[in-house]
Amino acid sequence: MMGKQQRPQRSLFHYGINIDKRVRSNHPLRKVSELIDFDFIYQEVNECYGHNGNVSVPPPVILKLMLLLIFYNVRSERELMDTISERIDWLWFLGYDLDSEIPNHSILSKARKKWGAEVFKSFFERIVVQCVEAGLVEGSKIFMDSSLIDANASNDSVLDTKSLKHQLHENYWKLEARLEEVGESARGYEKQKSRFISSTDPQATIVNRGKSKLAYQVHRAVDERTEIITATEASTADLNEAHLLMPLIENHNATTGLTAHTVVADSKYGTIDNFLACFDKGINAHIPDLGESAQQKQTTEGLFSQQQFQYDPQNDVYHCPAGNILKPRSLHKIRQSRDYAAPKKVCAVCSLREQCTTNKSGRTVKRHLRQEELERMREASRSSKSRRDLRTRQHLMERSFARAKRFGYDRARWRGLWRMRIQEYLTCAIQNIQVLMKHGSMPKRPVAMALNPVKNALTKAKILAFVSISNLIHRIERALPRDMLNPVYSEV
Repeated sequence: MMGKQQRPQRSLFHYGINIDKRVRSNHPLRKVSELIDFDFIYQEVNECYGHNGNVSVPPPVILKLMLLLIFYNVRSERELMDTISERIDWLWFLGYDLDSEIPNHSILSKARKKWGAEVFKSFFERIVVQCVEAGLVEGSKIFMDSSLIDANASNDSVLDTKSLKHQLHENYWKLEARLEEVGESARGYEKQKSRFISSTDPQATIVNRGKSKLAYQVHRAVDERTEIITATEASTADLNEAHLLMPLIENHNATTGLTAHTVVADSKYGTIDNFLACFDKGINAHIPDLGESAQQKQTTEGLFSQQQFQYDPQNDVYHCPAGNILKPRSLHKIRQSRDYAAPKKVCAVCSLREQCTTNKSGRTVKRHLRQEELERMREASRSSKSRRDLRTRQHLMERSFARAKRFGYDRARWRGLWRMRIQEYLTCAIQNIQVLMKHGSMPKRPVAMALNPVKNALTKAKILAFVSISNLIHRIERALPRDMLNPVYSEV
């Protein structure tokens, strides 16, 4: 006989409901709650709140809401707040009960504006420090790459600043006021002046890679051992990623407390400045030389490459393949290079001119003032070890960005560069938390002091002293009779 479902009798009262028992023991949020200390945010944002007025939502709850937004890739903050009451695991993670009042979605945007990006950067760095303490970061070799992020703006919002058409719009003055608010971004990375600008997101940049679009750019440094993201930065899409090689290395060293001895990146980072900066820091640069593409172009066109010109260090001259002498001609202080060339009349009658240059003035060879150090770094970048690291980098960095797609990293959630940085810090923190949950675990308490070396040393000394005193008390308790201990315990 077929059974028919009866409408259940709704209970008027429910007793003994424990949300903690409703969340399974192996739930990911349980592990996150065990590993991550969210209470540090009280001290970080203490100056953002006054002593009078309405009581705000606790900052740890706001940070957890931000984490849930990215972790579960919720489409919007409104949808996040509407879903919380339906998710017992989210209620448990936030410390709410079934009848707790869900805050308004506007608290998240207000908190981001009030806190700024530095608070979320501090949260990301604390996760990195915890990964270091768990032994998940080796630190001596880091891999770098960048990726474009679609801006939260339509291509239809792009305006031609040299055209008068957009000035006929009735809201033109509001648009002008919005554009004036852009200014400089953090760390001095300023958006380059462009003729075309978006009216909805002025800091987004138009890039042409197959298809024109508004975008930002994120840069990452990843450790090899368990692929922990040790440093990250967001910038405008028109910024050359080569400029962020050394800042990422410095952030890696400062955050992890470890020194990177090898950096692996693609040819876009292989500039002269980066090679020499790595030489000064004693860092092995496993980076393809960006200048080799220009030499390959000359070889393709049937012209002599610069390597075929022999340098005479004693006389400070070059010898061309035809045997002519190229002497120093001009010095470029900004580029830190010197031009070498033969007399114009000598090049004009040279039998190998067609294979040497197409310039009417003759062939010019550029030599950097630190050419010897530069050649040493370039030679090391062509070693077998460097080629092996470059193959590893290709797969490692692709995995790092591919894993971030599940968190919606490939499109900006909000508008503005500082908000893009918040999104990147949260995304990288979540990716590191997932590795921490899988490979290691550390208590919450040490992470709060790991970022300050002075406080860290003092706290470690206090801990050692406390442990020594505790051991001494334990030995005394074992030596003394039990009846002698009762008065002591009663006084305590």
